[in-house]
Amino acid sequence: MPALHDLPAADLSVAYARRDLSPVEVAEAVLARIEACEPRINAMYRVSRDAALSAARESERRWRAGASASPLDGVPITLKENLYTRGDPAPIGTAAGSLEPKAVDSPVAARVREAGCVIVGKTTMPDFGMLSSGRSSIHGTTRNPWRLDRNPAGSSSGAAAAAAAGYGPLHVGTDIGGSVRLPCTHTGLFGLKPSGGRIPIDPPYMGRAAGPMTRSVRDAAMLMGVITRPDTRDWTSLPHQPLDYAAQLDGLSVRGLRIGLLPDMKAGLPVDPEVHATCEAAARALANAGAIVEPMDSFMTPAMLEGVCRFFEARSNLDVSAMTDAQRGATLPFVIEWATWRAASFSGRDVMAAYGQVMAMREAAVRAVGAFDFVLSPVSPVPPYAAELHAPTEDPHRALEHIAFTVAFNMSEQPAASVNWGYTGDGLPIGVQLVGQRFDDLGTLRLARAVELLRPAQKAWPTP
Repeated sequence: MPALHDLPAADLSVAYARRDLSPVEVAEAVLARIEACEPRINAMYRVSRDAALSAARESERRWRAGASASPLDGVPITLKENLYTRGDPAPIGTAAGSLEPKAVDSPVAARVREAGCVIVGKTTMPDFGMLSSGRSSIHGTTRNPWRLDRNPAGSSSGAAAAAAAGYGPLHVGTDIGGSVRLPCTHTGLFGLKPSGGRIPIDPPYMGRAAGPMTRSVRDAAMLMGVITRPDTRDWTSLPHQPLDYAAQLDGLSVRGLRIGLLPDMKAGLPVDPEVHATCEAAARALANAGAIVEPMDSFMTPAMLEGVCRFFEARSNLDVSAMTDAQRGATLPFVIEWATWRAASFSGRDVMAAYGQVMAMREAAVRAVGAFDFVLSPVSPVPPYAAELHAPTEDPHRALEHIAFTVAFNMSEQPAASVNWGYTGDGLPIGVQLVGQRFDDLGTLRLARAVELLRPAQKAWPTP
């Protein structure tokens, strides 16, 4: 039997109902695991030991009374630092941020509390969430549990590291350009960037989404049944669909599905040979199972990727320009240079031209995926890179060249998932991306489950 901290949410739910396990002993096991691995991994910003044990005791009473709040009642969960929890500060990954405690829960935090989940703490993120790395001026360096000298990527760096290290089964990150999927591919996890508006988030922003990060598709599906519940604070929300994602997860046959194979986006960093081979292996397995896998041309242009880079720079430059000198000095120099090196001189024309490229990318993505049932691609063009790097290029003037496969589906608001498939020659995870039609989050989860069953044998989770 796996250690308690490694048990999936689905197994915990069954064990609680049978009274084979108590939420208290599971919470204690997860907290012990965190204590054993921190601060070497540095995945946790805050560990809420007392609050978690109190919530676990309340859950235990509900299960004993036959009145559980949900199937996930008593299941441990972590939330990314920028998903506000009442009473906790949220400096957004930077030493320049405010340490004033938040007065109310974010929508995700409110939903998981209502479901009885045990929030064991908050996970780390880089400055302002605008790095695909585990580097932060306030949190330090978050490391990849598969190899501590490797980067978990970001910006949901702590969530990914926590999940891979066994800090309980459920974790939630946020994603505006790949920040759920990129960490998942580098740590061997499943992650879903849902359709825009599917999971309420506060504050909403173009392309921004919260998403589950778990070791299995089933655990993510169970969590989707909770965190998709409505919240009026997100004025971009889709109409709520009261789906039981987990109950409908299994049974998809890939036979006859038309799947577009997109091995090269032809923008940004070139695709590493091991990443390319992994994507091709997944495509062959789907074809052998009866799917109609058809190579497709890239819909992305270098101008589109450059446009989104400029748009993000302009957005962050607005924040940086409002900082005091002390706040600038407290922020990672890499981030300051990235946000100011050219954006400080952008004209309104420059910003609108960049926005136009983002919209062109959105249109092209929807059109390209619409020609198929689903699309298969790499998630990141590169395997896990050094832990101390702020980006794969370590160049603030080329900081986002690795997000070409992911960012388009934030802006197009299509569901996109990362599923681990294989490993590099030195044993580091490599995932593949599955992209669905707008609003088809359930279908994307079902395909991910089918791929999970098709993939080769997986390595044991790391024990750092």
